[in-house]
Amino acid sequence: MDRYVAEIDLGRVSRRASVLSLRGAVLMAVVGMIWGIVMGISENHSTFPAHAHLNLLGWVSLFLFGICYHLHPALDRDRLAFMHVWVWITATIVVTVGVALVTSGHTVGEPIAAIGSLVILADMVLFGWLLYRRERTELAGRPSSVPAE
Repeated sequence: MDRYVAEIDLGRVSRRASVLSLRGAVLMAVVGMIWGIVMGISENHSTFPAHAHLNLLGWVSLFLFGICYHLHPALDRDRLAFMHVWVWITATIVVTVGVALVTSGHTVGEPIAAIGSLVILADMVLFGWLLYRRERTELAGRPSSVPAE
């Protein structure tokens, strides 16, 4: 915890994927909760699908990425992992806006939602590759625990 305080005191921003991911998750959750409250008060749930996308891609996925990156410190400091989180945050916002436009009757949102969805798919492939690459690297560096025959 002292390290986070030191980073703030020195004006530096953490470059760890886990920190960015968890902070982004909390921001998306707050926005999603406010959106849900507004829908409930107004009794207009027409943008519910966009609200759901924001909560699942923003809150849930980012939180899970943050935990995963935190559990793998070498990966957490990888610049590509940091980029993965920024792309995910940006694409989540794009998809959410696109879906909100479509569900509120604006067809201009269709290509926006489609492009955002494809970026999210590509970013998930990147995340999988980062994990797979890391696992192979770790296994290659370890001596085998299976005796030779």
